[in-house]
Amino acid sequence: MTDLSANDKMIIVQYAIEKYENEQTLLEKLSVILSEKDIQRSLDTLIGTQRVRRIGTDVLQNNTSHTDIPQLPDGLKPIIENL
Repeated sequence: MTDLSANDKMIIVQYAIEKYENEQTLLEKLSVILSEKDIQRSLDTLIGTQRVRRIGTDVLQNNTSHTDIPQLPDGLKPIIENL
């Protein structure tokens, strides 16, 4: 797999949250693509910038009332489809 930029990793995480709101399931699915460190860093950044919010103890949700999810680049579409 080609190297992904930090922005690409955050986009992947946001689209994965659309599919899997449960944090444990999300981590399991993303671990095939990203390292645990990359997943946690992306989540921390997304939560810190209020693009993602934590609902309860183990549910994540895109904060679409605050920001829109970025458009999915063509190069990332196969990755998201295979999640």
